[in-house]
Amino acid sequence: MSTAEATTLDRVVDTARYPLSEPDSAEGQDVVSRARRELAAVGCTVLPDFVRPSLREILREECAAIAPRAHSDVETVNVYNIAVDSELPEEHPGRRTFQRGNAFVARDRVPAKSLISRLYSHPDFQRFVARCFGLPKLHELADPLSGLVLNVVAPGMEHPWHFDTNEFTVSMLTQQAHSGGDFEYCPNIRSARDENFDDVRAVLDGRGERLVRRLPLRPGDLQLFKGRYALHRVSPVGGPAARHSAIFAYSERPGVIGSVARTRQLFGRVLPEHLECEGRAVRGDRLLD
Repeated sequence: MSTAEATTLDRVVDTARYPLSEPDSAEGQDVVSRARRELAAVGCTVLPDFVRPSLREILREECAAIAPRAHSDVETVNVYNIAVDSELPEEHPGRRTFQRGNAFVARDRVPAKSLISRLYSHPDFQRFVARCFGLPKLHELADPLSGLVLNVVAPGMEHPWHFDTNEFTVSMLTQQAHSGGDFEYCPNIRSARDENFDDVRAVLDGRGERLVRRLPLRPGDLQLFKGRYALHRVSPVGGPAARHSAIFAYSERPGVIGSVARTRQLFGRVLPEHLECEGRAVRGDRLLD
């Protein structure tokens, strides 16, 4: 790592608390060990004040400036992100529909010099995240629109209950809502071999409160999350301000590009790279979504 890279990382991240460039130090091992324990137990861990508090307002301003670039489209969805008119049994949780009103700023509209861009592409940050998840290596998505995105939930909108396509998710709140906008999740509600439709349906019907956790987040906190197996949502946002969060997407294998349908749904457009790779996706499980 060059001196310039080290200086940039030290300026953005509280490296005394999170020594990303010294993973074998006692402090580095403690952070990774705690993250792995919490991910194994409840599928989620939060590293508070990962970005230095002195940069919290810069982080908010940078992301607020690009939020108007988000593709916004309110649509009817289900928790599995499959067609809402799919033929499913009467009691299947996939028959429950919601209005998804969150929006995304695509990667090609996020400035390369922004704090979130510098973090996403930094080798030490990538190695640190991989260690926390217990993975040998992570790769940036080859997708020119996904990878690093800003999620925008405007007042009156929500990101309803859903599962992630990726097994793991890395995110950072950059602007809080004045009210609402809470992150809620049901850890390990399903596995790669069991959809557990009964518990999923209970949560959607309002009978699964015992399964739901609410996670307080502040701007600058780094969240690592196993969203493939945890049903989760952002509750409706209230007040005058939108909720903004940066999503850092990586893959265990190189060259990952999103499908045409999903890309158009999220960003309102596709690029030649998506058309060229259509139909080549490799799935690691047989789950519904």
